[in-house]
Amino acid sequence: MTDRDNVLWLQSWRDQRTDFHQNTINQLLTRFWPSLDLTPGSRVFAPLCGKSLDMIWLAEQGHDVIGVELSPIAVRAFFRENGLRPARRQFGKFTLWQHGRISILCGDYFSLTMADLGQIDTVYDRAALTALPEDIRRPYVAQLRMIVPETAKIFLLTTEDAEEKDSPSQAFGIAEEIKTLYSKDFEIDLTHVESLFEVDPESPDHPPERTEYKVYRLFARLV
Repeated sequence: MTDRDNVLWLQSWRDQRTDFHQNTINQLLTRFWPSLDLTPGSRVFAPLCGKSLDMIWLAEQGHDVIGVELSPIAVRAFFRENGLRPARRQFGKFTLWQHGRISILCGDYFSLTMADLGQIDTVYDRAALTALPEDIRRPYVAQLRMIVPETAKIFLLTTEDAEEKDSPSQAFGIAEEIKTLYSKDFEIDLTHVESLFEVDPESPDHPPERTEYKVYRLFARLV
């Protein structure tokens, strides 16, 4: 993130403006994650993880989970709200919080190195990409390619606003932005689409708008 976006993100946690946080485990995760057919003990990276309960579920499936989160408020809340007592220590530019199979590096995603993360088998991105400002998404993906092995899979959940002019093939197909960001290095499998009409909480008087919730599985292109 840019310094500006970092400041806004940290302030949102201080002000408890965290409507983006899901109070339940993501149903698309539990439904489609098994299709990756990962072995127990596989290491999963959760970028921009917040205090997501999805990390608990992933650990329960036998995975070692490592997240990165800028806000110490979010990290502290994750462990406290789940009744976990983590060990905490300085780890390079980060503060490392650990309990059982779950580790969270508290610090700036863009400061991460491959050495910080270690071996990663799969990336779990639940709307981290689509939550970022559009001008930050390309650097976000470029950083991801630098810090995880080329062979790592990506399980990507996106939230995409449908445009009125979109044809069904556009609305329910692979988004052009996803192709632009990932197709050079990955085969893109659009696994599932859910289309919902939702009211914008910031404009409750406006009619509901259609939103597509999509499940992508990305696999490294074979050379």
